[in-house]
Amino acid sequence: GGKDRRSGLILTIPLCLEQTSMDELSVTLDYLLSIPSEKCKARGFTVIVDGRKSQWNVVKTVVLMLQNVVPAEVSLVCVVKPDEFWDKKVTHFCFWKEKDRLGFEVILVSANKLTRYIEPCQLTEDFGGTLTYDHMDWLNKRLVFEKFTKESTSLLDELALINNGSDKGTQQEKERSIDLNFLPSVDPETVLQTGHELLSELQQRRFNGSDGGVSWSPMDDELLAQPQVMKLLDSLREQYTRYQEVCRQRSKRTQLEEIQQKVMQVVNWLEGPGSEQLRTQWGIGDSIRASQALQQKHEEIESQHSEWFAVYVELNQQIAALLNAGDEEDLVELKALQQQLSDVCYRQASQLEFRQNLLQAALEFHSVAQDLSQQLDGLLGMLCVDVAPADGASIQQTLKLLEEKLKSVDLGLQGLREKGQSLLDQISNQASWAYGKDVTIENKENVDHIQGVMEDMQLRKQRCEDMVDVRRLKMLQMVQLFKCEEDAAQAVEWLSELLDALLKTHIRLGDDAQETKVLLEKHRKFVDVAQSTYDYGRQLLQATVVLCQSLRCTSRSSGDTLPRLNRVWKQFTITSEERVHRLETAVAFHSSAEKILQECPEQPEAFNEMEQFDEIEAVGKSLLDRLTVPVVYPDGSEQYFGSPSDMASAAEHIREKMKLVSLKKQQLRQPEAATPES
Repeated sequence: GGKDRRSGLILTIPLCLEQTSMDELSVTLDYLLSIPSEKCKARGFTVIVDGRKSQWNVVKTVVLMLQNVVPAEVSLVCVVKPDEFWDKKVTHFCFWKEKDRLGFEVILVSANKLTRYIEPCQLTEDFGGTLTYDHMDWLNKRLVFEKFTKESTSLLDELALINNGSDKGTQQEKERSIDLNFLPSVDPETVLQTGHELLSELQQRRFNGSDGGVSWSPMDDELLAQPQVMKLLDSLREQYTRYQEVCRQRSKRTQLEEIQQKVMQVVNWLEGPGSEQLRTQWGIGDSIRASQALQQKHEEIESQHSEWFAVYVELNQQIAALLNAGDEEDLVELKALQQQLSDVCYRQASQLEFRQNLLQAALEFHSVAQDLSQQLDGLLGMLCVDVAPADGASIQQTLKLLEEKLKSVDLGLQGLREKGQSLLDQISNQASWAYGKDVTIENKENVDHIQGVMEDMQLRKQRCEDMVDVRRLKMLQMVQLFKCEEDAAQAVEWLSELLDALLKTHIRLGDDAQETKVLLEKHRKFVDVAQSTYDYGRQLLQATVVLCQSLRCTSRSSGDTLPRLNRVWKQFTITSEERVHRLETAVAFHSSAEKILQECPEQPEAFNEMEQFDEIEAVGKSLLDRLTVPVVYPDGSEQYFGSPSDMASAAEHIREKMKLVSLKKQQLRQPEAATPES
């Protein structure tokens, strides 16, 4: 890469300790000397033989070999010697004496003195210079250059043959020539890319001298690298552009023929087998399964059509691309093909879509009809099962469920009518693409089937409505029945509570006659309330009997509630009578006792008969005895009024009044006893 002071190129020959093959060295020198231009060679070479690691006889052989390989081009040979090693041997062979015979000057020089003959900026670091040089990098770039040169030259020959063959002869000869040499042996794009990369690399490689001189590259103009690459690239681009045009014309002709052939294939199939498939499909099925089978068959037909539609899309894109290319000679033919293909495909696609929509509508119609039929079956099954609810709430819930089912059936029938009418409208438009085929018979069968399904569902719904009306009346009566039974049971509970209150709270007998009479009056009103409750329960139970007869069912009231009502009422009556008897006895006792206790002792004539005192005592004792006796019911059970402490309190009050009466009696007897003594 360096230059000597005469602007001649510097050739460095590094020698090593191993044996150096002179033949290989000769071939290498021949190759290196073939790279520079003749102008560059005319300025001569400076050869540096680096013998620092070699033997003297090898160095001498190399120098003598330069005489045979490049005698005219070599102007100076600098042999770099080891320090103080060859001095004795130099005397046996002085190169400077052989200058005339060798044809060039040979000097022995140490590495540190080489700068006397060559500028340091033109020497590499091995010789104390500053020139940057990477031999492997240079070698790799040179190999790339050699490869590019070889491939581009071969490719240019092939492209020229192909292009020239397409410009001569008849059309038939053109096609035959193009067919024979249509594909080059290497990819032109790859070769061009390699060339551009190489040229870019060459243009970027610059080396500056240490003194700031003009920059230069070892593979620049003087080494013919860049001019050769640029020239080859220009030639390649020109031939490749012509080749691309040849290929484009050939591809366009081939593509147009293929498009014409494929268009006719698509049109012939769609107007032939495709249309025939649709002509045979007219039914809508009489059930979901039948409609699904027809849909599956239609999907198979659509699948076959989809393959051809995919071809149509591809062809349409190809035609559009050719139309955009703007070749006048093909525009009319391409537009005609495109229009014919589009008309046939759109017509067939519309027919497929119409058929698919019709089958989908039929499937929806049959689905709604099946759902409605199942709803009617469920409603009918519910109506056919006898109602045996446990209480009025369950009846209300069942009645609500019945109403909801009936409402759902109404909505289902309305939806069926809408789906059916929509399907009938589509069937009425079916003849518009029948290709002249009379579809009246097929349409009539479909229409009759749809109308028959809707009429059948309407009749079934009407029958269910009539049964629902009967069931609704029956269930409302059952609600009334359970209500009467519940109220009657409540009356029994109320009566039981009244009986319990009578036994536990109606205990007092009064402290005097007036209070006892008030208690007796309250008791009669209490009995009136119980009587009303009993009468209300009886009326409810009578109503249940009437409802049971109407419903033809056996009520629990006749065997349970009525006996309970009568039993509780009987117990209440017995208890009430006992309460009345005690109160009346208490009134008689208090009235007699108060009368005696209130009369003045100055009227002894009022007490002529002592039997009154005896009678009061007898009533009091009877009342006390009554308080200790329980109420005995017909079933043998017994109940006491209040607690024992309550009865003891009432009895204690009576005993106190009896003591007052007894004391009064004694006071009246004392005057009678004193009178005879006086």
